[in-house]
Amino acid sequence: MMLPSKLTLVSAAIALSLVSTACSNNKENSDQGQIENHSEKPTIAEAKAFINSAEAELAAISIEQNRAEWIYSNFITDDTAALSAKVAEKQIATSVQFATQAAQYAELPLDEVNKRKLNILRSSLVLPAPLDPAKNAELAKISSELNGLYGKGKYCFEDGRCLTQPELSAIMGESADPALLLEVWQGWREIAKPMRPLFEREVELANEGAKDLGYATLSELWRSQYDMQPDEFSAELDRLWGQVQPLYESLHCYVRGELNQKYGDNVVAEQGPIPAHLLGNMWAQQWGNVYNTVAPDNADPGYDVTELLAQHGYDEIKMVQQAEQFFSSLGFEPLPETFWQRSLFVQPQDRDVVCHASAWDLDNLDDIRIKMCIQKTAEDFTVIHHELGHNYYQRAYKSQPFIFKNSANDGFHEAIGDTIALSITPSYLKQIGLLDEVPDASKDIGLLLKQALDKVAFMPFGLMIDQWRWKVFSGEIQPQDYNKAWWELRQKYQGVMAPTERNETDFDPGAKYHVPGNVPYTRYFLAHILQFQFHKALCDIAGNEGPVHRCSIYGNEQAGAKLNTMLEMGQSQPWPQALAVVTGKEQMDASAVLDYFAPLQTWLDEQNQNANRQCGW
Repeated sequence: MMLPSKLTLVSAAIALSLVSTACSNNKENSDQGQIENHSEKPTIAEAKAFINSAEAELAAISIEQNRAEWIYSNFITDDTAALSAKVAEKQIATSVQFATQAAQYAELPLDEVNKRKLNILRSSLVLPAPLDPAKNAELAKISSELNGLYGKGKYCFEDGRCLTQPELSAIMGESADPALLLEVWQGWREIAKPMRPLFEREVELANEGAKDLGYATLSELWRSQYDMQPDEFSAELDRLWGQVQPLYESLHCYVRGELNQKYGDNVVAEQGPIPAHLLGNMWAQQWGNVYNTVAPDNADPGYDVTELLAQHGYDEIKMVQQAEQFFSSLGFEPLPETFWQRSLFVQPQDRDVVCHASAWDLDNLDDIRIKMCIQKTAEDFTVIHHELGHNYYQRAYKSQPFIFKNSANDGFHEAIGDTIALSITPSYLKQIGLLDEVPDASKDIGLLLKQALDKVAFMPFGLMIDQWRWKVFSGEIQPQDYNKAWWELRQKYQGVMAPTERNETDFDPGAKYHVPGNVPYTRYFLAHILQFQFHKALCDIAGNEGPVHRCSIYGNEQAGAKLNTMLEMGQSQPWPQALAVVTGKEQMDASAVLDYFAPLQTWLDEQNQNANRQCGW
């Protein structure tokens, strides 16, 4: 899933290419320098004038950028790429300028609204550039090189085949040959080795940029975006992980035992961490591809949604219309006619497009769209519901000031789409006429296991990526220990290990796009917690009396009204207040994850006990 619009994460190469220009312009142009030319301290009136001006300019640029990105994604040419990049450069240069200026007003006693806007302006940069123009240029070059190394990465087999990361990931997901899986796993990580010195220098420069904005380190800046003190937020993540860890350990124990039966002791030991190349994913972040290996014998629910869609004459448009009907049943207004006129639903035959599913808000008001090359499958039926979740969120906060046109924190947007997807239950499929009868509870274990292999298995990975980066940014992890610390954290949180000897000539973090691409990752962990908390709360509002994993809020306007109230808030209030609107509490709580998967955990523990497995690692 991707959110263009305000949430687009422009590549670091683009993001930094005009930073030095923007900073030098600030110094050269007296009208932009603002308080640099004031001998006296800045005033509240100046701060408010700056915030209003910055908000108006960013709003105007965002519309220009959204349209350029939409055109590029739908008509991929050198010309549209150049136009999109140019607008992106303009947007990020302006953001850098405003973040630098915002830091100068940070100590003023502003009212809560303007203080919040100022903090968002100041902390919105992911990779802040130092004020020194020479260092700006160096950082831009490094970021471009890191992105290029990842984007151009391939592994070449002895037979001459050179495969890209998606092609290699397909092998990881489909093959059951340990030797081939190991070769692919090792081969892809070769592309990251040259990144190591570049990443080390990038951290040094970005830390300097963070200090220029008033933060101690880049770690503090990244952790300052959650309406909490940075260390409090870190502690909150540890607390949430502690809640779900027992469930993950039960799943880990069961999967390790099943893989041991399949591959034998020489490949997967009965105890200890699981070798990272055997879990069906290049990074062992989601394990759904090993479902057929570890599923119980009676796991088949007795229906296939892909087949049901075909039997009932669902084409791409009807799939989207049904997803819209889900939201209409909750009391949301229908999608605007422009949505149907301007969205991309089917891959064109006459041109290249970016097919990755995404939700768009082009004018910050009502011009919402999705762009995806829909396949008539169960997976895409779920994805459509997810993407429309983003669109309805975008439209709900359209009346907020531009700076607040965003989710309550960066985990909320993903969580809303996933919350809606959790309501695509057998009972929902029956309500809309796709399924004649809801399978009995004996089929729930297979369905829950399939979900857990993706959602529960992901949680420690979603947490540890930024745990590693924050420690790197703060200096707790030194460059000479990058790879060692990476695998220590992977073993600590995930219970997975490298399948071969790794050392400090390797840079295995760089084999995951979000590290060389400088994309924060904690949002995905938060989304995996929040979606279950939202789902349970909405099911309670809807009067659900059965197991929460069987609940669908389809057709309940009371749940829809409560959800919409939260969505309308956007980022205008601290996220705990938004959370409380739906859940009644201001604290994130992973107990809803445990409630959802309770039947599965009971079953997993029984399987592990019956097999006399020693859990943990």
